[in-house]
Amino acid sequence: DFSKAMSQAGSSQFQEVIRQELEYSMKVELDKILATAHSNEIEHTKKDLEGFKKLFHRFLQEKGPSVDWGKIQRPPEDSIQPYEKIKARGLPDNIASVLNKLVVVKLNGGLGTSMGCKGPKSLIGVRNENTFLDLTVQQIEHLNKSYNTDVPLVLMNSFNTDDDTKKILQKYSHSRVKIYTFNQSRYPRINKETLLPIAKDVSYSGENTECWYPPGHGDIYASFYNSGLLDNLIAEGKEYIFVSNIDNLGATVDLYILNHLMNPPNGKRCEFVMEVTNKTRADVKGGTLTQYENKLRLVEIAQVPKAHVDEFKSVSKFKIFNTNNLWIALSAIKRLQEKNAIDMEIIVNPKTLDGGLNVIQLETAVGAAIKSFENSLGINVPRSRFLPVKTTSDLLLVMSNLYSLNAGSLTMSEKREFPTVPLVKLGSSFTKVQDYLRRFESIPDMLELDHLTVSGDVTFGKNVSLKGTVIIIANHGDRIDIPAGALLENKIVSGNLRILDH
Repeated sequence: DFSKAMSQAGSSQFQEVIRQELEYSMKVELDKILATAHSNEIEHTKKDLEGFKKLFHRFLQEKGPSVDWGKIQRPPEDSIQPYEKIKARGLPDNIASVLNKLVVVKLNGGLGTSMGCKGPKSLIGVRNENTFLDLTVQQIEHLNKSYNTDVPLVLMNSFNTDDDTKKILQKYSHSRVKIYTFNQSRYPRINKETLLPIAKDVSYSGENTECWYPPGHGDIYASFYNSGLLDNLIAEGKEYIFVSNIDNLGATVDLYILNHLMNPPNGKRCEFVMEVTNKTRADVKGGTLTQYENKLRLVEIAQVPKAHVDEFKSVSKFKIFNTNNLWIALSAIKRLQEKNAIDMEIIVNPKTLDGGLNVIQLETAVGAAIKSFENSLGINVPRSRFLPVKTTSDLLLVMSNLYSLNAGSLTMSEKREFPTVPLVKLGSSFTKVQDYLRRFESIPDMLELDHLTVSGDVTFGKNVSLKGTVIIIANHGDRIDIPAGALLENKIVSGNLRILDH
C-alpha cells in the first residue's frame, strides 16, 4: 500500500524533525546552565551535562518496550551455575593473593527518606548502634586482618550523600581499610510536558535540590571511570570489583566466587558475574536473567510489554532474580567505557515534585550492562546473600535474635529450626525509624515466628515472644499495648488493650 508507506515515511521524517528540535532546545538550555558555573565547577558540570545529553539523545530514539518478547529465552543450563558447585571447588592456599586483586564497591547514593530519616541511608543504625557503613567497614577490616591483605572499600556517593558521608569517614581513619569515594553524576530533571530542564542554574542547594537527581546505579561505569579512581586501582594491580547495594546486609565478600573468577576451571575468565537467587512470591517484580540474542540479558519488569507482565512474574518460568551483587573485571569496564560500548536500557522514572510539577528522570541500572561484557555468568546463590533493608519491617528482622552478628556479618541464628525468614508486615504507624523504635521497648524474640502483621497504634513491652502466625490489629482510635513478657503463639489480637503506668 503505497500511500500508507508514504505517510509512514512522512510521519517518521516529521518525528525526526521534532527530535532534532528537542535536542537543539535541550542543548541551548544546558549551555545556559553551564554558563552559571563557577570556574571550579565547570569541568565536572560539563562532564555531567555531556553524559546527560547522550542519555537524552538515546531517550528520544527509543520507542515502546525495549525487549521483543518473542526473542526472550531461558538461559542455557551452564550460563547460571549453582553456588554449591562453585563452593565445592574449595579454596587455594594463596587466597590472600587472590583477595589482593579485589576492590569492594558499595552503592551509597540513596537517602533514608523512605524510612523517615534525614541524610544518607547508610548512616541508619541497624544493629547494636552499628550503621550499614559501620558493618561494611567491619567486614572488610576483618578480611584484611585475617588474611593480611589490602582490600579497599570504594563508596559511590551522590550529591545527596557525599558531604554527610565524608564527615563520618573520619571515624574510620585508624581502621585497616583504605576508603575511597567518588560521586555519581548529577543530571537535570526534565519537565514531563516540555522535556526541558527545570533548573535555571547549576546550584543544587535549597530550593534547587529538586531540579537535580543521581541517574541510577548504572551510572557507576562512567563516573568511576571519569573520577580517575578506576585507572588508579588498575595501576595498583586490582582486577575485580564486587559491587552491591549498601543496604543489602547479605552482600559480603565471598571467597569461593572470587576464586572462581580469578582461577576459572576452563581457564577463561568471566568479565561479569551476577549473583541471582530463587524467586519467592515476594520477589515477583525483581529483574530476571534471560537469554536474548545469544547473550545473557537482565530484563526488568518496566521493559516487559503489558500483555506479558503476568508471564514475567510467574515463578515457574523465570525462577530467579537479580540480587544486584555483581563481580566485574576492572579492565573490561575500562575497555568498554573507552569505546563508549556499555549499553543499558533507559529507565524513565516519573516524579511529582512538592509543588505538583510532573517531571521525569532518566536512569540506568548497573546490572543491565551484563550484555555488553564478554563471557558473563550468573551464579545462583543462597537467599542469605540477599538481605536488603528497605523498610522498618526488614529492620525488625535484622535487629532480632533471628540473626547473630560476627565481625560485621549477619548470619541466621543456629537456633532457628528452618532456614526461611519470617514474613513481617508492620503498618504505617511503624514506617519511620523513630516511630518504630518508640513502639518496641525491646525487640521481641522471633526465633519461632512464621508471620507477623501489625496494624494501627500498637506498642510492645520488654521481652515479648512471638511464635507461629501473629496478627495484631488496633482499629482506628484504639490502642493495643502488648504487655512485657507476653508470649503470643498463633494469635490474633484485636480491639483495645491499654497498659498504663500506675
